[in-house]
Amino acid sequence: QVQLVESGGGLVQAGGSLRLSCEASGRTFSIYAMGWFRQAPGKEREFVASISWSGGSTYYADSVKGRFTISRDNAKNTMYLQMNSLKPEDTAVYYCAVRISNRSYFDLSNYNYWGQGTQVTVSS
Repeated sequence: QVQLVESGGGLVQAGGSLRLSCEASGRTFSIYAMGWFRQAPGKEREFVASISWSGGSTYYADSVKGRFTISRDNAKNTMYLQMNSLKPEDTAVYYCAVRISNRSYFDLSNYNYWGQGTQVTVSS
């Protein structure tokens, strides 16, 4: 089992920045990659970004490319999402997730463990 705890959400004005953190504990040696997903009210959960745990390869949804940066600190078992130039449409609950296999990074069904989510609200 891998436990995940997110932090860093909050309320910010459009154009502002936030940094989310996700700390992993438990069987962290099993982590192949980690990712961020988000879910807005009335919408399905969608892929935001992913990072491989060893090589650090990163992937982003088109909607956040150039504005969000995913990173990780293996020593701290922590993943980050730096969000800049935030827009009202970025408002959602953000979830971190762990994938223990080399499967498609954007398909949420391939992720094995999930955090509880953290709310990000961007006001216009």
